[in-house]
Amino acid sequence: MTATSQRPTPVQSTTGDRLVYGAIHLNVTSHDRALGFWSGLVGLELLGDDGDAVRLGVEDRELVVLHPGAAEPTPRGHSGLYHLALHLPSEAEFARVLLRIAQAEYQQAPTDHIMHWATYLWDPDGIGLELSFETLDRFSRYEMSGGRPMVVQNDGQLRSPTDHLDLREVVSFLPDRELERPLPAQTRVGHIHLHVADIDQSLRFYTDGIGFETNMREPLIGMADMRAGGEFPHRLAVNVWQGPGAPPRPANTAGLRGYELNVRSDEQLSAIAERLGAPVRDGQIDAVDPAGNRLTLGVEAAA
Repeated sequence: MTATSQRPTPVQSTTGDRLVYGAIHLNVTSHDRALGFWSGLVGLELLGDDGDAVRLGVEDRELVVLHPGAAEPTPRGHSGLYHLALHLPSEAEFARVLLRIAQAEYQQAPTDHIMHWATYLWDPDGIGLELSFETLDRFSRYEMSGGRPMVVQNDGQLRSPTDHLDLREVVSFLPDRELERPLPAQTRVGHIHLHVADIDQSLRFYTDGIGFETNMREPLIGMADMRAGGEFPHRLAVNVWQGPGAPPRPANTAGLRGYELNVRSDEQLSAIAERLGAPVRDGQIDAVDPAGNRLTLGVEAAA
């Protein structure tokens, strides 16, 4: 087994990133059902609730804000959120939440992406969530093989990027069966994956405008992947899997309301404002990507 010290926490992993995520804001239909999923099942702690905004997170970070009142679940055939990903700080904590979901008999899809372990599930409104643990020590590079993208491990082995997760290995890291513990401090939003209308338009916005770097662009699978300046290659992904030209999600439906993205300095924020032609107001930039996804840019608070 690989020592945990070779696998940094999400806080350590983002040290070299120019951009880090703040809270992800979600429109949901039912306050109680959404809270039961995001807090009761997933393990986010309730930080505040005024009825219109349910603030959830961990001891040291707000991560998800729920906004009840959507009229319908998230629809198919539209641009918007594919999933948000919460990155866990250790193998043991990833195993804990995976087993908690399994014990609840809630449908999930454990997957080995080689660069990270993952399990996928969907909230009662169909909003996608990925829970992850970064294993970049195993990852070397992407490579096309047989007309599809593959991953080359550090040992040279060619692997599918969507392999089955070795659950026995994962569970072996859990020292106890205390499955009701909430998600721990240093859990972070490690990446998001968006449905968009046009890959190239989205890449130009997020690279030339915001400052991400293209890591992978694969027309054959209708997806592109971006890094944020650090080593982890999968900080933001976009796809056209809801169809090229997919319109934005209707405003009265569940799904992504907007997300917060932070840079490291006021100078970086000013540079983005100039590139986007958008004003900085009260230390923030409000922007909309070409697919209609809303984001607010600010400056990361000093630790």
